[in-house]
Formats: sequence, structure tokens, C-alpha cells
Amino acid sequence: MELQQNDLNDLKNAKMLLENPGLAAKITNLMGAPIEKGFKLLPDNWNVKVGEITQTALSKAAHTAIFTMKNTPGGEASNLWHKLAVATTGGIGGFFGLPAMAIELPITTTIMLRSIADIARSEKEDIFSIESKIACIEVFALGGPNQSDDASESGYFAVRTALAQSVTKATKYIAQKGLVEEGAPALVRLIIQIAERFSIQVSEKAAAQAIPAIGAAGGAIINTLFIDHFQDMGRGHFIVRRLERKYGAQVIEKKYNEIKYG
Repeated sequence: MELQQNDLNDLKNAKMLLENPGLAAKITNLMGAPIEKGFKLLPDNWNVKVGEITQTALSKAAHTAIFTMKNTPGGEASNLWHKLAVATTGGIGGFFGLPAMAIELPITTTIMLRSIADIARSEKEDIFSIESKIACIEVFALGGPNQSDDASESGYFAVRTALAQSVTKATKYIAQKGLVEEGAPALVRLIIQIAERFSIQVSEKAAAQAIPAIGAAGGAIINTLFIDHFQDMGRGHFIVRRLERKYGAQVIEKKYNEIKYG
């Protein structure tokens, strides 16, 4: 099946967004200094700490921002408002430094998830459905290519395939039993799996904020870049899902893989 030209253009745009350089490269380009300098300044136990913070932030954000959301009509996504909101939380976090991240990240992640849901709605998702809400959470696993990634595991469809079984189980569990508590086991397992990938970007954000003289202004800028990155991931993800509903998943994946750049 051939895609209409406007749909093919949308798919090309989606791939450009989803396969662009990861957050670390964007931060490095913005700051003019390698982000590795910041990693050297993080505490020795940071990898364990960031995993705990990220999982907590994602769980709280999911229940606050997504599973309480109503299906409200609207037009274009309000990206700017959400960027301003996370810039504010980033400024506060930058002022107080790394110890504040455990408080700042859940707030930032909740705002970002609301923004992702807004993007989903603008791409014709039924945001009231469990499937669409889980697709919003799934965006946090789509961090874009990372230097530590194996190429076979980092592509957009490879990540979705890796999450597919957990997504299906979480969707069925919630559809059958409802979300009676944050501890719904199928959802917890999915969040843990997504948090493992999301924590990579959180670590990169923390490393950037650990660099001396970043301060409140730098924290605001980094948070703006943080949400901009995941807004791009969300836009690409929900363009693909919209086209899958129209043409079928296999057709879109084949066309996506055929698109070349450079």
C-alpha cells in the first residue's frame, strides 16, 4: 500500500524526530562542553540513586498526569506552556543543586507527561483510552540514539518491540481490574522497564546540572531542553501511531525503515 504524499512527509518528519541525536549530544551542543565532565562530578552511588528517583518520578507522574486525565477536546498541543513550567522547576532545581532532584524530577516528569498527552490528543489519540495513556508513558523509553546503546536495540521500532509484551499485559490488567492502586503489578513492571531507559536521560540531565556555575539559569535551560527532547519523541511516536491506524502497523514500519537520510 502506497502512502499519500502528506502522510509520507509526516512519516519522514517522525523518523527525523525519533532518530535524531540523544539528549547528551543536544546538551553538549548547547553548553559547548562535553557532558562527560559532569559525570565525573556525580557521587559514586549516583547510578543506584538515579534509578530509584526515576522509577518513583515515572510512577507518580503516570498516576497524577495520565490516569486522572479526562478526554477533553482541543486543537494544537500547548508545548510552550509546558516548557515554561518545566523551566521554572529546573530553575529551582538548579538553584538547590543535585539534592533537589528527588523533589524536582517527579514534578518535571508530571508536566512532561501532560505535554506528551496533549501531543497525543493533537494526533487524534483517544487519550481517555488505557492504550493511549500507556502509549504516553512509553515515550519516556524513546530517548533517541545514545552512545551506550547497541544499534540493534536503540531504534524506534526495536524499543517498541522490547516493550510490547509488558505494554499488552499492563493494558489488559488495567482494562479488566482497573487502576485501584499504584501497585498494579503489570503496570509496575512496565514502569520499571521504561524507567531503565528513561534513567539514561535523567543521568545526562543530572550530569549537566552538576557542572559548576550552571545554577538556576542553567537548570532552567537544561530542563527546557529536556522537555523539548521528549516533546519531539512524543510527536514522532504519535505521528507513527496515527499512520498505523490508517495504513496498518506492518506497512508503516516497512516504510519507516525504507526512509534514508544523508
